[in-house]
Amino acid sequence: MAATETAWQLRGEYLENCNCDVVCPCLFSTKEPMTSTPTQGACEVGFGFHIDDGSFGDVSLDGLNVALIARTPGPMADGNWQVALYLDDQADDGQREALQAIFTGSAGGVMGSLAPLIGEVLGVRSASIRWRKEGRERAVDVDDVMSMAVHAAPSINPDGEIWATNAHPFAPEAIAMAVGAANSTYTDHGLRWDNSGKNAHYAPISWSN
Repeated sequence: MAATETAWQLRGEYLENCNCDVVCPCLFSTKEPMTSTPTQGACEVGFGFHIDDGSFGDVSLDGLNVALIARTPGPMADGNWQVALYLDDQADDGQREALQAIFTGSAGGVMGSLAPLIGEVLGVRSASIRWRKEGRERAVDVDDVMSMAVHAAPSINPDGEIWATNAHPFAPEAIAMAVGAANSTYTDHGLRWDNSGKNAHYAPISWSN
């Protein structure tokens, strides 16, 4: 059965940390979604995903992690994305194939709608991916190439979060506004980023095809 024909679903959480000044203009494009120019000209963004429970056909995806990076030379909607994908090295062959199908978009769903924007795949490989969640903080570490941590943006309620709804394809219900922590970095494929203090988000996700 082809990847696009295999029924799949996942539920979990994600984080992202880009190089835009808080708040990312993609969320507030005045014409079409993702048409605003990133505050630094190009967008350099890292994503971490943790799957609480999920399945791809009869393959369980429970507890697995994925990381993804993207770089765009201008507005995200203009395409020409460079991307790299990191798959949990705890996954077996079937799980790894399932994760790759979902997160490259070949299995449809959220990533399938974004796949036409990708111009170059820099690489897909297995890696040690560690996900951490504590209170209003989220973090993902990938081998020695990515260490990204984010925390909720300050709000008038010191214990609260600022949420934006209907703003993001990964979590249209709501995303928390957040900020990259110190030493939130990525170095691989000839790219070197430090998104400390820059725009970030985190949210529960629920995807399927």
